[in-house]
Formats: sequence, structure tokens, C-alpha cells
Amino acid sequence: MIIGEGNKKPNIEYPCKWTFKVIGNDLEKMIAAMEEVSTGFDYEITSSNISKKGNYFSMNLIVLLNSDTERISIYNLLSERPCIKYIL
Repeated sequence: MIIGEGNKKPNIEYPCKWTFKVIGNDLEKMIAAMEEVSTGFDYEITSSNISKKGNYFSMNLIVLLNSDTERISIYNLLSERPCIKYIL
């Protein structure tokens, strides 16, 4: 987590659009995982980058969230997927 000035947690005003940068090695499985964890939310998936050797893909998952609990829940659900290596 990024800590703001004075070592305080940043104040996030909800509802807001939150972007998760999702990095993994199987594009189809990554997209399926992002769609599954975002069911019931207003979301968009966009491509971001491909590694030079084509082994890794990065995608943006943009989700309209209503609370910190929703943000953390989506992060945790994504992190459980073997096809997803990093979430920023």
C-alpha cells in the first residue's frame, strides 16, 4: 500500500473508478479471471503492454467501486489466480 504524507493511508473517495494493473502469462485466462471477479460491477478491461519476448502481458482492469472492502476483495480474488503473477 502506498502511504501518504505523515505515514497516513490515502483518503479514497467512493464511488470511484479504480485501475488494477494485472500482469500474467496467459492472456485468455487473465481476461476470464478479470471478468469473473468483476461480475456485478461496472468494469472495463484494456490492454496495456506485452513483454519483449511475449511471455508476459499486462492489462488494465478499471472497476467502479463503492467501498474499500470491494477494492480489497477484487485484489484478493485476482491474487488467488495462478495465471496472474502481479497486481499493481
